Amino acid sequence: MIHAFPCGTLSLDFVGTLRARRNDEPTEKLAAPSDLDAWFVESGLVPRAEASLPEDLRAALEVRETIYALVWSRLHDQPLPPEAVDRLNAAAATPPLTAALTPDGWARSGTPRQALSHVAREAVEIIGGEQTALLRECARPECTQVYLDHSRGHRREWCSMATCGSRMKAKAYRERQKSGST
Repeated sequence: MIHAFPCGTLSLDFVGTLRARRNDEPTEKLAAPSDLDAWFVESGLVPRAEASLPEDLRAALEVRETIYALVWSRLHDQPLPPEAVDRLNAAAATPPLTAALTPDGWARSGTPRQALSHVAREAVEIIGGEQTALLRECARPECTQVYLDHSRGHRREWCSMATCGSRMKAKAYRERQKSGST
């Protein structure tokens, strides 16, 4: 797997395909159409992806950045930018993936734009629904992953305990050890 899925929601995991947004050189995980295809498959959205074209990748990056702009607005109690709302609604209006019963269960299929529509629809529900109050951004300074905080006290600080949480706890431990030994 080349992609990470720490959020539990496809649309927010999709936003995380641009890692470390605040760094001088963020890490782009969707650098080629094949990366987009891999994300669709690894996310479980489709069992196999249609071959994405460069224009599909451009559309995907636009949707990703639109979702982030809208989430950022929600996180900072700002009005939703109307142009971002229009772009997300347009992506969500694309016909959805097709679900089909198979001998092994069921599967979705369709074009890259239809898969992107699925991601956009989920984002519409999160940003416009009750879950918007659960939106958080990872507290690790190098990370900009956004997620829904479903923890009991709604005090989750990191996108994932396995990655950012353990790094931050290890850093705090080292700092305590360093300050205690001087």
